Amino acid sequence: RTRTRTRGGTGYDLPMETLTTSQVRRLALAKAGLLKPEWTGMPKRARGRGPFARRACLEVVRRFGYLQLDSIGVAGARTHGLVLMSRLDGLDPSLAEDLLQPGEPVVEYLGHEACWQPIEDWPIFDFRRRELQDRPRWGVLVEEQRKVADEILRRIRHEGPLRSLDFESERYGSNWQLKTATLVASGLWGTGELAIRERRGFQRVYDLTERVIPDEVRSRSMTFDEALPKLILKALEGHGWARPGTIAETWRLKGRAELIAAALGDFERAGEVVACELVDDEGGGTAGWIRTEDLDLVARLDRLRPRQDRGVLLSPFDPVLWDRKRVATLFGFDQVLEIYKPVQDRLYGYYCLPVLAGDRLVARVDLKCDRKGGCIDVLSSRYEEEKPTPAHQEAVRTAVERHGRMLGMEIIGSSPPAS
Repeated sequence: RTRTRTRGGTGYDLPMETLTTSQVRRLALAKAGLLKPEWTGMPKRARGRGPFARRACLEVVRRFGYLQLDSIGVAGARTHGLVLMSRLDGLDPSLAEDLLQPGEPVVEYLGHEACWQPIEDWPIFDFRRRELQDRPRWGVLVEEQRKVADEILRRIRHEGPLRSLDFESERYGSNWQLKTATLVASGLWGTGELAIRERRGFQRVYDLTERVIPDEVRSRSMTFDEALPKLILKALEGHGWARPGTIAETWRLKGRAELIAAALGDFERAGEVVACELVDDEGGGTAGWIRTEDLDLVARLDRLRPRQDRGVLLSPFDPVLWDRKRVATLFGFDQVLEIYKPVQDRLYGYYCLPVLAGDRLVARVDLKCDRKGGCIDVLSSRYEEEKPTPAHQEAVRTAVERHGRMLGMEIIGSSPPAS
């Protein structure tokens, strides 16, 4: 599993671990909690929405370090619900909507995107709150609208947690026509003067940061130099193997490639990570990194024979899927999101959910939930193979039926076509 490569700009030939595409793909799925618990170290069931289910959801959040949020619920659940549903059999999907609650060990902030994160990671993103002080959409806007900001802070201090719709203000700008108060409240959140206490109907409920984040957490301030090594290891823990670009994009660390490379070099010298080349079927290589401790898992996964006839639907924003280049490399799958395309230009559908069967992405389905009618309509579907195997046909059927069962809704519409 080793090659000799000149790397690191040293001019010296150094050994580099190599892994096949199949090995990296299975490692990614194991780290993502999408294989059996004995391979993932994560729970597979959640049992409704009680304390056990909540703990299971929090384990998923901690594995990645984030659970991305998005408002689109056309498939019957929003992306944070879809991510949890895909991993936790028996979960009541409604739990995904109120995972953030006062006293729970999660917080909402800008990690990968707007997401729920372990509350103990709050200090890691001190650097982002400081940087946003000088950004137009954030701290600069707050200072431009200081009178509005002070009124928001005054009311929350005296009245308690409030939503942005609780404030009256003029519209701001000409693009989205949002209320000034909405933008300012978001700016105060980004820079750390406010925190999000909970969500009600997916609307943010703001409170003073000191009333949301415990003192012992807020007291542990970090510089960027202290935070970067932790973010790198968190990215590798969630991905398994990753290119430096994927590590950077996990936390939106734009323009910091040299710093990430230097930190990876420090980890390598300490024996915590290993430079590792992904070698594809044609012999081409892609440079990346892996935690040393995960190499043993790779070897054990070589013995895995995942079932191809049981499927699960993935959110298009799933941590396994958001890096389109990575998905193409590992799965040979073109992960596209067509919500912004006109209807006539869509190839697959508005909000397609890829179907994972074993360790492959075998199809995608576009679903529309009719809550009043209690059903989910299969609007469109397509297999990746021109002639899908019976196992993959069964995987698509079981994936869609599982989705409907977890939501308590009937599936209607046609079965996926053969191609």
